[in-house]
Amino acid sequence: MECVISIEPTPRTVSGNPVDADEPWMRGLHADTGYLLYRLGLRSGQLFNAALQESGLRLRHYAVLRYLATVEGALQRELSTRLGYDPSAIVGLVDDLEGLGFVERAPAPSDRRSRIVVLTAKGEAFLRDTDDASHRVTDDLTAPLTPRERETLHRLLLRVARPEAT
Repeated sequence: MECVISIEPTPRTVSGNPVDADEPWMRGLHADTGYLLYRLGLRSGQLFNAALQESGLRLRHYAVLRYLATVEGALQRELSTRLGYDPSAIVGLVDDLEGLGFVERAPAPSDRRSRIVVLTAKGEAFLRDTDDASHRVTDDLTAPLTPRERETLHRLLLRVARPEAT
């Protein structure tokens, strides 16, 4: 009785699912730029959330903080519009961040009845502390690319993400 051992490469996996571009069912998906962007977004979010895990925050919290670092306060509806999050999600994110002391709600200068969300010194410090983690995630994601390809990818993603700016 002859025993034949076939040695085939172990398929790469993402979240336990095989990813094999040579399979017919994957060729169509890998030919779809939208799908590849979706997968990249998932992977980026997973890596970034893992980097933030110790803090108890997630990428959505970080996005709110990063936006607030560029303005002198924002209405919650502005956060929703600018970040593309559902208004009800913004309330929870701001509540979480306020509970940690990273943001505070303050009276809006133009309308005392409205409240703006403002980044605190503690929130600024958190952002500084997470800069290295953010750079590591980006470096991990773009490791297969040359520095010039990374710049090109970034420029192209900006054009796609912000078509109104072109």
